[in-house]
Amino acid sequence: MKRGFLTVLLSVLAGGLTAFAVVKVTQPAPIVTDTAGNVIETRTVNLADSDYPDFTYAAESAVEAVVYVEVTVRQQYQLNDPFFRFFFGEEYGQPQSREQKGSGSGVIIRPDGYIVTNNHVVAGATSIQVTLNNNQQYEATVVGTDPVTDVAILKVEAEGLPTLPMGDSDALRLGEWVLAIGSPLGEQLRSTITAGIVSAKGRSMPNYTGEFKIESFIQTDAAVNPGNSGGALVNKKGELVGINTAIISQTGAYTGYSFAVPVNIVKRIAEDLIDFGSVKRAMLGITMGSVDKKFADEMKLSSVSGVYINEVLKGSAADKAGLKKNDVIVAIDGQKITDASSVQAKVGSYHPGDKATLTYIRDGKESQAEVTFQAAEQANGTKDAEGTVAFYGARLKAASPEVLKAKGLKSGVEIVSLAAGKMADAGAQAGSIIVYVNDEPVSKPEDVVAKAKKASRGIYIEGIDANGRTFYFGFGK
Repeated sequence: MKRGFLTVLLSVLAGGLTAFAVVKVTQPAPIVTDTAGNVIETRTVNLADSDYPDFTYAAESAVEAVVYVEVTVRQQYQLNDPFFRFFFGEEYGQPQSREQKGSGSGVIIRPDGYIVTNNHVVAGATSIQVTLNNNQQYEATVVGTDPVTDVAILKVEAEGLPTLPMGDSDALRLGEWVLAIGSPLGEQLRSTITAGIVSAKGRSMPNYTGEFKIESFIQTDAAVNPGNSGGALVNKKGELVGINTAIISQTGAYTGYSFAVPVNIVKRIAEDLIDFGSVKRAMLGITMGSVDKKFADEMKLSSVSGVYINEVLKGSAADKAGLKKNDVIVAIDGQKITDASSVQAKVGSYHPGDKATLTYIRDGKESQAEVTFQAAEQANGTKDAEGTVAFYGARLKAASPEVLKAKGLKSGVEIVSLAAGKMADAGAQAGSIIVYVNDEPVSKPEDVVAKAKKASRGIYIEGIDANGRTFYFGFGK
């Protein structure tokens, strides 16, 4: 009798608790008002264990495709100490070399041995060794590099390697969880996994003095340290969404934020480097500025968003699409444009010849235009409003008589400015004077363009820089 009574009592209690839980879950959220009686919208947060982020699948699958990269670099140096030369001979005054080791990380993107990493990890390397998570080691060769985006592609002779699928970095949301996988601080901490959130998108790096020319990084607070460079930034699905590239730190160690190249840019760069050995860049052909309140008020815009066109290069893709100065671009193929960085990132995801729909505002009215992106070299020879001529990312003009006289030259072409392109990659500097192209003298920008077009393979440029020193550089067409 007692046992039966206890069973009945427990059943009643369990039923009561269940009913109470159902009522609490199904009843509407309480209405909250402010002091004036206005209803304040509220949101509830579910803290059930099943809804906590679970990184185990992403971590365990992605770590197999992230590799440790060790490079050997041969550095040149010179001993000029007269004491050593006197006692040990003149050979101590000759250039010497020594080997130095460096390391980073990489991500396998194809099972036949293609690996993406950072350009700065492998720059100048005389040998590269890749170690997988299972400790297999391979000698790697460089397929191609792109200093502009700090992306490089390596190749190892292997088949059936684990790979990391590429996600969509445009779909990342602020606050979304991500994992950083790599080898911080060298081989001792290989295959380290750290977690954080997406802190910002389309981020430029303040006070950064490096050589990277993209200004559309993913910023995260996942711990990234030296050695993580070239490693994977992964979402909860185990998809690659970025390549960890840099940190900003007073000490050189992790201090709360790191930066990754978005995978949508990496994907296109990797395809070009594997297929062509160089990057085929799409070009819109505008200079632009971010919309602020003053500009929005002057142009009678309804919101402070988008970028305004400051200049349209004659003959460029934007010019052929009918865009004009002071037009405000607010979207490209439906993706919202917030600043110049977002334009740069979006255009960087296209190949020359690709088409896109630009949404823009002109005279307070929203319109759309279809643009066909040009290759950077297709824009060579186009003039802007000030008469400067485009040439592989540089703007050129005939050097003035005063400048030529000061440098002791009879003729030459001045490099007015530089943007991303082959001229900047080759080491050109604004303010320099081009004197010869492929050993032929030039006196106006059209000469430079014509002689470059005539070249069968390489373009070799000689001139005088802003400090009066002679320079030489070359690049492929």
